[in-house]
Amino acid sequence: MDKPRDPSHKKKKRTRRMIGTALVALGVLAVFVWISRMGPAVYAVDRDVVVTGTVGRGDMLRQVRGPGTLVAIEKRWIVAETNGRVDRIVELAGKEVTADTVILRLINPELEQQANDALLALRRAEAEYLDLRISLESQQLAQQADAAAITAEFEEAKMVATADEQLHKEGLAPEINVRRSRLRADQLASRNGIEKQRLKKLMESINAQLDSRRLSLQQLEAVYQLRRLQQERLTVRAGIDGVLQEVPVQEGQRVAAGSNLALVADPTKLKAELQIQQVQAKDLAVGQRAEIDTRNGVIEGLIERIDPAVRAGTVTVDVALAGELPKGARPDLTVQGTVEIERLEDVLHLRRPTSTQAESSTQLFKVGENGEAVRVLVELGRGSVDTMEVVSGLEEGDVVIVSDSSAWDDHDRIRLKG
Repeated sequence: MDKPRDPSHKKKKRTRRMIGTALVALGVLAVFVWISRMGPAVYAVDRDVVVTGTVGRGDMLRQVRGPGTLVAIEKRWIVAETNGRVDRIVELAGKEVTADTVILRLINPELEQQANDALLALRRAEAEYLDLRISLESQQLAQQADAAAITAEFEEAKMVATADEQLHKEGLAPEINVRRSRLRADQLASRNGIEKQRLKKLMESINAQLDSRRLSLQQLEAVYQLRRLQQERLTVRAGIDGVLQEVPVQEGQRVAAGSNLALVADPTKLKAELQIQQVQAKDLAVGQRAEIDTRNGVIEGLIERIDPAVRAGTVTVDVALAGELPKGARPDLTVQGTVEIERLEDVLHLRRPTSTQAESSTQLFKVGENGEAVRVLVELGRGSVDTMEVVSGLEEGDVVIVSDSSAWDDHDRIRLKG
């Protein structure tokens, strides 16, 4: 037989249920409040994947850096002086040569024929000149003989006239003889003067004709010497002492006059040609110090020329080298150059952050003592190869992340772990 339940028991059970529900609700509310107070979760970054830098104060050396090559100051392109065909390449690039070293030989049958024709023309002209000179000298001798004969007759006539005058004074000769002898002497005097003029004019004519032929001979001689020189130049020589840098032709290849056949450079006299980014070249000036790293040593130098033109975003800078060249330094060797622009005294500076420009504003993550990094706005000043001036936003001793932080652009706070 069942016993009726006590009403107080139901009441107690209901009370316990209500208390439990209230406790659960309070717990959920407490958790919700705790989560809401925590805010969003902090993005975690492995400490090993970031690079940091510490803001310091002191002197800062401004430098710019750029790649380049060593270039020979004295170099000579040997060009073909006439058309031809490469018969033989005697020396290859990289060989040390002297001025008389034969690099290659060309052949040109047409040039050989032209040289022979020029020689024959010269010899023919020489023979004609000799024949003309002999003929003109004969005319000169004939005219001189005629002039001499007239002079002799004139002198004789003068003596006869003088004698007749003397006889006439003594009454031994009539006056007619005196007049006749004087007339003859006067006629011969006139003829003598004319013959002397004819001889003078003949000499002038002879000299003019011979001079004209000599000019023709000189012209033919010049043509022949040119052809002979061109023949000699078919044997291509270095021309200067140095290293054979390049032979851009092949055996059997036809080359035209003016074509480059070989490049010879003096490896003992070099300069550096640096390619500096346009944005970094604005502070460069002639006379600034530079260091050229050849991988086997560092050479000091001074900027001697800055190309005014910009090519492919870079400016070419010529650096004159001072001192002895390191071992292995040679033309076309790839080098790295660093130019000293100025020294800044007592400034805040920082290791150059990735992808930053001088005199600009940027956002960097400043690392706190608890390992959390907060994004801050930093004003940067003048820049160098690996350092940057800090104008505002950071203080001495601050540690910031200087490596690429583009992966965290959506976060203003990160936590370094590890």
